[in-house]
This record gives sequence, structure tokens and C-alpha cells, in this order.
Amino acid sequence: MSIASSTPLMQLPSDQDASGRTLGKEEIEAVSKAILSGTLTATKGEFSKELERLFAPMVDTMFAHACSSGSAANHTSIAALDLEPGQEVITTSITDMGALTGIIYQGVVPRFADVDPNTYNVTAKTIEACISPRTGGINVTHLFGNPCEMTAICKLAEKYNLPIVEDCAQAFLATHHGKQVGSFGAVGCFSMQQGKHITTGEGGMVVTNDADLARRMFLFINKAWGYGDANPDHYFLAPNYRINELSAAVAVAQLEKLHMSVANRRTAAGWMHEMIADLPGIQMPTINAGDEHSYWKYCVNVDAEEIPGGTVALAKKLKERGVFSAPRYIQKPAFQCQIIRDKRTFGNSEWPFSLADAEALDYSPERFPGTFEALAKILVLPWNEAYQKDHVAYVANAMRDSIDELRN
Repeated sequence: MSIASSTPLMQLPSDQDASGRTLGKEEIEAVSKAILSGTLTATKGEFSKELERLFAPMVDTMFAHACSSGSAANHTSIAALDLEPGQEVITTSITDMGALTGIIYQGVVPRFADVDPNTYNVTAKTIEACISPRTGGINVTHLFGNPCEMTAICKLAEKYNLPIVEDCAQAFLATHHGKQVGSFGAVGCFSMQQGKHITTGEGGMVVTNDADLARRMFLFINKAWGYGDANPDHYFLAPNYRINELSAAVAVAQLEKLHMSVANRRTAAGWMHEMIADLPGIQMPTINAGDEHSYWKYCVNVDAEEIPGGTVALAKKLKERGVFSAPRYIQKPAFQCQIIRDKRTFGNSEWPFSLADAEALDYSPERFPGTFEALAKILVLPWNEAYQKDHVAYVANAMRDSIDELRN
């Protein structure tokens, strides 16, 4: 049954405040303990070390290092590959800029692969089309918590002897054929920003099964200073990307709630599947066989031929009902953002794009049909671990009523 026009608007839980977060007394107690210890730096404190000890096995890896943000984690992951300026990292055209700036800061050229318009992820086929003699690595993003086709991508990477960096910022506990994302590639990176599955406000993690990469990432996070070495020095150019003990304390408490958070999101997604299955013009999330989505957000495809005005019109109607969705997600492909489009990097040098060949910088729309199709039809619905069945029903009914209005 649809919501009557006189029905009061429902206040949905939000991941931007306490209503949609699992923060509570456990985090308060952990932070208090850190403060009372008087040690708030990760180089001396205990919470950062405990966080790393707990995190690595959770995602089926041997090593984990905490850092200051998801963007820092992405940068650290790329830096670990130690590529030469002008080499290319193949990456996705639909992603947050935080996943790309680290590539550019390392003097490496991002080479954009097209995506599957239904999963919104890069595929082995779209990646292989971008491989060139300059390719130094592959960076995949498990967008919205939906795993990429890692079996095929890993097989491709092995064929060309290329390391994979997995951006798992939106994909805590997502699995591909029973294996945790973040454990397939050379390096995995995670974000604990405000709206992620767990939050410390800002925070990040990098993971690997390679001891040499783990060592290099530890150094990169710590200004390349060899803590614990017999004769330490600053071994190479690196920033300070350390997490602090307050954030690490929150993260340790949050980790205990992560499985519950993801389970709640999946349960709510199951309810949504049932409630919107018959909606005209709506395609539910596409998940590859053998994969388990972790639902950072719940996304649908909107058919503009069935629903006049498409995603923009539907989002406007939903907003009137208190459901704040995001049509098009990032609005435009990453390569159309000013930093990349106009090569706004270091002064007027255009570096490292000045090192690239013409093909790597060819962003012609015909090269990215999946990208433009995906952005034209995607609608990102608000989602978090606090959603109960009545919240899901409200969103589903708001969609139903909005679609009815647009079609009649």
C-alpha cells in the first residue's frame, strides 16, 4: 500500500549523525582510556597497534597499517608499488577523487577504464583494453560495496604481471566467491570516513599479504622513517599519514560492531528487493553470481523511458517525501573533473599528464559508453545500518508514489 499524501514525513536514520551510526558507550570508554593514558600518537600508543592486529585477519590478510584517511590509504597503496613517473595505473571512471589524487601525486598517470553499466565496476575486458607498455598497475574500486569480478581480473593481472590495488572504501566485508575483497590484490585499502560502514570521522587502513609491501606502506605512512631499525633514516620521499590514538580507539570499538552493521544493511537490502521488485522502470542492484554485496548504499537504475524525467525527476519527488537520494552519484566521469580535464596539478606544469601519451588522455565519450550509461540512470538511495523494516517500507513507498506521479 502506498503512503497517503497526508502521511507525515518520516525522519530516516542518517549516517551523518547518531541516528544512523553505531557509536556509543564502547567508543566513549575507549577514547577515555586513550586520553587518560596521555599518549595520543600512534608511534607510542596501543590502540593503533591493536586496530592493525584485529583488522588484518578480518579481511584475510597478514598485514594491516592504519592511516589518517581513505585518501591516505589509496595514496599509500599506490606509493607501495614504487612506479616510475609517467607510468600508468588503470583505474575506474566512476570513483571519488580521493582514489585518484594519490596516483597523480606519485607522478603516475591515471588511465581510465570503462565500467559495466549495471554493476558500475570495471571488468577484466574494460581493463585489458587499456593495457599498454606503460601500464604499471591496476586499481579497482568495489563501488557501493559491490565486488568487482576479481577472479577474471586477477587472471588478467597475472597474464600481464601487473599488481592490483583494491579500493575497498565502500566495501567492508564484501566477498567474491567467498573471499574478502581487499585480499585479492597486492594491496587493499579501506576508509573509515563519516559515512562508511564504520567511522572514526576520518581514518583509513591498508592491507597486504606481502611483507615487502607492508614494510614500504608502514614507512610511507611514517615519513619513511625507519622506526625500530638499527640505524633509522628517512629512506625516501613520504608524508605523515599516521592515524592518531583517539581515532584508533574509536576504530577498535567500531570493529566489534562491523559484522552486525553489514548484516543489518544486507537484511534491509533484502526487504528493499522485495518491496520494489514490481516497480516499473526500476532495475534493482546487479550482483554477479557468487558475490556478496555489503551495501554501503542501495542503488537502482532508472529507465527514463518508463519514468519521465529519469533519475533527476525521481530524486526531486523523493526529496519532497524526505528521501534524499543522489542522481548520477558523482554527476560526471572522474576524467571530466577540472583537476584531470585541465591538468591542474603542480603550477602550470600539467605534470604528470605532460608525460602521458595521447591515447591515455583520450577521454572521448565513445570510449566510455558504460560510464555514461551508468551515470545517466543510477540513483543512489540513502542507506545505513540503522534502517529497520519501517524505514525501508517508507523509502519503497515513497518511490512507488513518486513514480506514480511522474507516470500519470
